[in-house]
Amino acid sequence: MSKVSYVSKGRRKNAVARASVSKGSGQVIINNKTVDEYFGGLERNKKIALKPLAVWSGAKGHDFYVNANGGGVSGQAGAVSHAIARAILSIDEAAKAILRKEGLLTRDSRMVERKKPGRPKARKRFQFSKR
Repeated sequence: MSKVSYVSKGRRKNAVARASVSKGSGQVIINNKTVDEYFGGLERNKKIALKPLAVWSGAKGHDFYVNANGGGVSGQAGAVSHAIARAILSIDEAAKAILRKEGLLTRDSRMVERKKPGRPKARKRFQFSKR
């Protein structure tokens, strides 16, 4: 890894991803693995994680090193996407309009609803019995 030029953080559900950017060949490394190794056969998550690079034209000249933890695989994919989009913004201010239009700079605030007392889950109720 060459000299890191920018660092950013992205979040989704309970997942947090920290992305650092350096000059390079355009590779993306997540937790010391390639994107294919990290997400395995989950094509949807690969596509979500790499969407900012597909939208941005200057992706070939930079390497992205991402550290993702917390949450599940889907949440981590969203967090990686958010972190990469923020890192791109710090590199190229002109890309803000494109990233904003695609919704990549907005933190998705949807979280799992908490379990309520007297219920089996957040909204589910125990079976009602008349007799």
